[in-house]
Amino acid sequence: MEMTSQRGIHRVSPACTIPDLAGEITSALVGTGPALGVGEVRSTSAPTHIALVIGTSGTTGMSKEVAFTASALLASARATNKFLGAKPGQQWSLFLPLTHIAAVNVIIRSMELGTLPIDLREHQGEYPQVDFTSIVPTQLFRALNSDERLLTHLQSAQAVLVGGAALSPALSQQAIDAGINVVETYGMTETSGGCIYNGQAIEGVEYSLNEKSLVQIRGSVMSETYLNAPELYILSDGWFITNDLGEIKDGKLHILGRADDVIISGGENVSLTAIEATLSIRYPEIEFAAFAINDIQWGHALHLAVVGEIGESEIAQYLEAALGPASKPKGIHHLEQLPLLGIGKVDRIALAKMVGHE
Repeated sequence: MEMTSQRGIHRVSPACTIPDLAGEITSALVGTGPALGVGEVRSTSAPTHIALVIGTSGTTGMSKEVAFTASALLASARATNKFLGAKPGQQWSLFLPLTHIAAVNVIIRSMELGTLPIDLREHQGEYPQVDFTSIVPTQLFRALNSDERLLTHLQSAQAVLVGGAALSPALSQQAIDAGINVVETYGMTETSGGCIYNGQAIEGVEYSLNEKSLVQIRGSVMSETYLNAPELYILSDGWFITNDLGEIKDGKLHILGRADDVIISGGENVSLTAIEATLSIRYPEIEFAAFAINDIQWGHALHLAVVGEIGESEIAQYLEAALGPASKPKGIHHLEQLPLLGIGKVDRIALAKMVGHE
């Protein structure tokens, strides 16, 4: 009977204040209130043991409603605080929107320390000092290249988690040189967000590579199911298999890129991740996004979106010399900003549609 009983889902407004949300999270975790729905959640009820439901962006198909138990959320928060050496009374700052697991994590981590995070989502002026924060690479890039107030805030923190999208080696090194203690995180909504820090699994988490070199994860932080599509939530011997290629060096996990980011252009394999990483090393002050469009001649034609001032011929020549002729873009597009999906990932589909309408 217990397995079939339900609790209602209260959809969280992105504009909800931190104190109000903290109260709602507490009620959801202890079971005295409804489960919380964050992001694109259409379901109105969930099994009683579910405390939180996160609606994913649905980039590769239908939106999935990822369901979490209280124990998974608390395991994630406590393991993160332990990894960072956080102590009671210390404080986080919140930069991330209340539509993603990363923002909920920041609030629970602070609550576990007996505090509430400082809300900096719409902040203007000088930033207060905190002990920890969590941001995406785009925000780190802005701090290092244009926002001195944000830079000071990050420099003063004991640790700065950076996740949500790939952190380029060049941007990471630039941050380290600037005195920011960057902790590169890897994870996804299904793993309660980041669960591997600087290549090391946090407490209660295991990772390995399968026969295809895909990263697989299991542990106490794992989500329970897709509420709206339980048949799509598949585990292999308890492992959640990601779509990310990885390698293990010196006992640490290194993400090589998504398995589906390799295109075939003119019969040659081209990695979009490799294109972006190569350019970021040479031009750390400029943002790049590699993407592909269908092309009758090439199969997939490589295109490049650029934010910053640089000559197109210079980019093309550098890529051709570094990675070979197949890596020379068929088109280069200058933008004021890159379209983002979620809290940090570049929306390559939007870029391809934009070029298709030019």
